[in-house]
Formats: sequence, structure tokens, C-alpha cells
Amino acid sequence: MEPDSAEETAGEGDGCLGDLGQAFSKMVHRLSDPEPRRASARGDALKDLGALIDATEWDRLFERSGEWVRKMLEILAQVTKALEKYAAPSKEEAGARGGHSEVAGKAEEVGLLYLKLLGKVEAAKKSPLCSTWKADVSHLAGPIYIFAISHSLKQSWTTPRSQEVAGKVLTSLLQVTECNSVAGFLCGENEEERGRFPVVIGLLKPDLNKESWKNNPAVKHVFSWTLQQITRPWLSQHLERILPPSLLISDDYQTENKVLGVQCLHHIVLNVPAADLLQYNRAQVLYHAIFNHLYMPEHCLIQAVLLCLLDLFPILEKSLHWKGDAVRPTTHCDEVLQLILTHMEPEHRLLLRRTYARHLPAFVKRLGILTVRHMKRLERVITGYLEVYDGPEEEARLKILETLKLLMQYTWPRISCRLVILLKALLKLVCDVARDTNLTPEPVKKVLLQEATDCLILLDHCSRGQVKDLLARVVLTCTDSTVVNCIRKVQQNPVDASVLGI
Repeated sequence: MEPDSAEETAGEGDGCLGDLGQAFSKMVHRLSDPEPRRASARGDALKDLGALIDATEWDRLFERSGEWVRKMLEILAQVTKALEKYAAPSKEEAGARGGHSEVAGKAEEVGLLYLKLLGKVEAAKKSPLCSTWKADVSHLAGPIYIFAISHSLKQSWTTPRSQEVAGKVLTSLLQVTECNSVAGFLCGENEEERGRFPVVIGLLKPDLNKESWKNNPAVKHVFSWTLQQITRPWLSQHLERILPPSLLISDDYQTENKVLGVQCLHHIVLNVPAADLLQYNRAQVLYHAIFNHLYMPEHCLIQAVLLCLLDLFPILEKSLHWKGDAVRPTTHCDEVLQLILTHMEPEHRLLLRRTYARHLPAFVKRLGILTVRHMKRLERVITGYLEVYDGPEEEARLKILETLKLLMQYTWPRISCRLVILLKALLKLVCDVARDTNLTPEPVKKVLLQEATDCLILLDHCSRGQVKDLLARVVLTCTDSTVVNCIRKVQQNPVDASVLGI
């Protein structure tokens, strides 16, 4: 097709772009044909579109007036959007045998067309005929960005080849838009430049409602990955656009989607000012949406939920003010810890036990001396978890020992009455580790014994030397050198109340 003919007819009517514009519009129609029997026709349309891109003199195309360029870019945006929809995985293809390989094949074809188109636009920008290039290519770039992220991430519908092509498309897109990074593309490279995130989220929005968000399995991943690229201070201005989809994804029945949604909410908590989250009770909405997931016995979900809640607590508790003459109010952290301890006591699945134990020290640090409210449950959890072997890495028992150390430091006045129970649990742990000759690696065993010894020393400080008196009789009858060595370390450590801040 000759661009000159387009120039001759461009002025025949308002908004008319001549034969060239009509040719691209026909391509959009052919690519958007929804009927399955026309799949071969869409394949032919890709070939014709490639030929049209090659035949067009792009430097001459963009040398015209700003209005003409703008309208041409609008048509090209429709082309790029149609290509993105053509290559997008669908719910039906995801469930069909061989559907994913077909999607990857489409992605390769579309990716090569995008590379060709971006290369032509980049060359046109550098042409002497287009020395005053100032066109905004955001609407052209939005669909290309969505395609690139959909197929460059490792997913069930991608192959190494389709990922490679999509990665090249993303690199080329950043070059054309003169951005140094994806974050710069989305937020703007400087304060004066407007980012392209509004365009991207605008394109994703129709597919992010309750009725349609599962029709395209790539949408949730594009949304989540894109959200992670935007940080302070840019994220807060988009809060109304990103919060509803994040809540929608987290509220799904599938664990994978719950985790993805909670991760999105966690990113929002970390990157939106507390004042914005407290406005309109948003923080409470977040809390209740996330809190309900604690009833799900899925370790990956519990991990994401606890990480998010620990960062949400400081925001929720900003409005709490304690007056010295009154009882301190119960906090959201208290509520969560109570539920966690309730679940921890009977839990027998190792992955869940490790997940709970991994975060228990952070809750004790958060509550400090107020952990005394949960002493009875904590005591039962600590003694119960110290008894159970936790695999070669002993992650759960090590975290429980860390929790016990923190508990004794914060609540030392309440420890002496629990002296016998805690001492028995710690000595039993030392004996179990000392007798273990096969299961636990030596480095892990060494760390376990050191942590247990530190806890015994702290327990001795809390009881003002009573541990030494009780251990004096044990050492006389004990024949295990490892156990005796731990006891000797405790006996040799002088009682120092300043360790506990007394």
C-alpha cells in the first residue's frame, strides 16, 4: 500500500485517514472475529498485517500535522489491542488439551509483529522527517505492555520461546517510550512526566470485575505484577483503582488466587500512607478481609496473611491512645495472636507448624509486655512444640526457642511461677538433641543446643538463680557429656538482673 495515496485522501473528510487507515481498520476487524471457524482467517490477517507494516513508509507517515498523527496512533492502538486479545489465553483454552501450546504459538506470532511495529516507530522517531516527534504513544503502548507481561512471566500457557519473544517486546517498548525501567514506564521517569499506569489499568479494568476476571487467566498476573512495580509516592493516587481488584482476587475460593490477592493487599499496605488507608475505614476493610483467611489450613496462605497483618497492625493502632489510669485496650494484634495460638496447639501438619512458629517471635515483639495476656496458651504451645522433632532444619523448634527468649525478656516477673514447666521442657529438648545421632545435622544440632542453653540462662536470671540450684542435682547423675556441658554453661553464668532490665 502506498502512503502517498493515504496522504492524498487524508483531507477528504474530518478524521479520514485514507486507504492506509481503512487497511489497518480492516485488520482490526479480521483479528477481532470471535467465531472459532474463522481462526485460519485471523492467521491470514497476521500475515497481511506484517506485510502492511513492512510496506508503510513510517517516517513519512508521522511527518504530518499533530492531529493526523494522533488519529493514526488511535487506529494503531486498536490494532495493538486486537493483537493482544488474539494472543491472550482464555479460560476454555486453559482447560483444553493442547490449548496452552496454541496460545504460546499465537504469542510468538504476535510478539514478532509487535517487534516489527515498534522497530518501525522507533526508526520513524529518528528520521529527519520527524525531527519534532512529540506524539503520545501511551494508548499504543498499553496493549503491547499487557501482552509482554502476560507472556514473559513463566506460566502454564508460556514456553521458553514465547517468553523470550515477549521479553524482547518489553525491551523494545521501553526503548520506544524512552523509559529506563518498567517502573519509569508506569509512573513516569520524572515528576513532570505522566506515567502510563492509568492507561494500563484502564485496559485491564473490563477484565477485572466479578463476572469476567477469570475468563483470561493472565489478567490477574499482569495486574499483580504491575502493581508490584509501583511504590511510594505514586501508588496512593491510584488507590481507588487497585484496591477493589485486589480484594476481589483475595476473596476467591482457590488458594492460589487468595495468596495472590493478599500479596497485592500487602503491597498496598506497604506503599500507601497510613492516612489514606485509615480514610473511609479502608484499613478495617483490609483487616477483616485478610483476617478471615486465618481459618484456612494452607501454609502458603497463612504465610502471606501473617506477613501482611504484621505490617497492617501499626496502621490500625495509630488511632489507639492509652491513658495511664485505664486498662490498655485489646488490639488487633491480640485478636490475631489468640487465634494463631488456638490453631497452633492441636496442629500436627509440619508445614503449618513451621509457618506459625516462624512468625510467633514478631507477635511477641509487637505486643511486648502485653504478651502476658496470652501466657497460658503460649506456655502450652512452647512446651508442646519443643517436644516434637521438626525435620533436619528444626525451623519450628528454633523459632519457638526464639519466642521463649523474647517472652522471658518482656514478661520476666511472670516467669518464675512457670519455672519448673519451662525447665523440664528445655532439659528434655537438650537430652533429645544430645541422643539424636542420625536425624539432625551437626550444625543444626549445635545451634539448637546453644539456643536452649541461652534460654536456660535467661530462665535462671528470671528466677534469681533457682535454675542453678535445681541443675546442681541433675549434673551429679547425668552421664551424657553434651547435656553436662550445657548445664555447666548455665552454672558458670552469673545471675545478672540487668539483662532483663531490672
